[in-house]
Amino acid sequence: MTLTERDKKHIWHPLKQHQTHPNSLGIVKAKGCMLTDEHGNEYIDAISSWYTCMFGHCNDYIIDKVHAQMQQLDQVMFSDFTHPAAVELSEKLIDILPDNQSKIFFNDNGSTAVESAIKMALQYYFNKDDKRIDFIAFENGFHGDTFGAMSTSGLSVYNGPFEDFLIDVQRIPTPNKTNHETILKQLQEIVSTKSVAAFVYEPLVQGAAGMKIHDSEGLNKILKFCKENNIITIADEVMTGFGKTGKNFASDYMDTKPDIICLSKALTGGMVPMAITSCTQKIYDAFLSNDIAKGYFHCHTYSANPIGCAASIASIELLTSDEIQKNIQNISTEHEKFSARIKNHPKVKTTRQLGVIFALDLDTNMDRYGALRDVLLTSFMKEGVFLRPLGNTIYIQVPYVILPEQLNKVYTTIEKVLNTL
Repeated sequence: MTLTERDKKHIWHPLKQHQTHPNSLGIVKAKGCMLTDEHGNEYIDAISSWYTCMFGHCNDYIIDKVHAQMQQLDQVMFSDFTHPAAVELSEKLIDILPDNQSKIFFNDNGSTAVESAIKMALQYYFNKDDKRIDFIAFENGFHGDTFGAMSTSGLSVYNGPFEDFLIDVQRIPTPNKTNHETILKQLQEIVSTKSVAAFVYEPLVQGAAGMKIHDSEGLNKILKFCKENNIITIADEVMTGFGKTGKNFASDYMDTKPDIICLSKALTGGMVPMAITSCTQKIYDAFLSNDIAKGYFHCHTYSANPIGCAASIASIELLTSDEIQKNIQNISTEHEKFSARIKNHPKVKTTRQLGVIFALDLDTNMDRYGALRDVLLTSFMKEGVFLRPLGNTIYIQVPYVILPEQLNKVYTTIEKVLNTL
């Protein structure tokens, strides 16, 4: 029996309607930018397996760091102990994060990083006897599948059955250069009637919404407003972090820095699950007290797992290397060239690009998981390229180690498939 056949017996896959899509392709090997299935077919991973393997699959440098750590210390509970990899990772992260970040809290994944940030914001005010229960978030954002993160997400396709159980969130549009004053007026109305704890946002790029890009000037005005009104700002950099926007973090584009930052995905280079919620000293200090109940009693069993920390250290060292920084610039340049070429295609409505993130919208309306989307996905795979459209959006987010001929194949495959529609 094939892996696909064996899989169907017991496995329940995420983001999948098994009644209409019962099959899952068996992948048995990955190296660099290439995925190999159980039949020996190869595919360029043009979305870095959900933006995680940005340094390529099975990166030798990360593997060596992880292998050395596995021989020294595999796991230790983090509530009473610390260890060298966690301390070194915290130091390396603080070195590259925005200057106002001071403390590192460990989580398991992107959703729990956001969940932790939301709880930090709520307890921050609770500890100060200033109970605040409302949040502000962008329309069409996505922050994860746990209840707090889901509450701040605006994509109803994920939230439908759970709407009655979510926290109260006031939604605002993303800034687009023409609506800055309208957004600020809306924010003023919100703070005059609601007890707002925090603003949760994806800085500059809304990933699950279809790589929608908003402008830094408008976002900076929103962040400044929040600072002036004592509203905690939470930047969800799970997707945008670690070089994807052309800077280490999307928050580096803004003058006003967030109070809390959520990190995951490329943090470990795709090697193992891990996440970080970082914060300012001011946030941390609000939890210091002789009253034990004012401490932050939130924990994951695998917090600061040494193996995950080792992978993250290696990822940061790769990110800050001259080679990877040069590769990021090269990919960005090639995306710009491709955008200039493809934007006039009769099937293309718009294109957009920031750093290694590229997206185009097809000039047609289609369901997020509809039939045309399935046709596109299948067509790309037949050409040996893994691209996973989000509705009518086709996006590229390739590993930084992609070869020029591989990147060119991604581009030509998109053009070839569009020509068949």
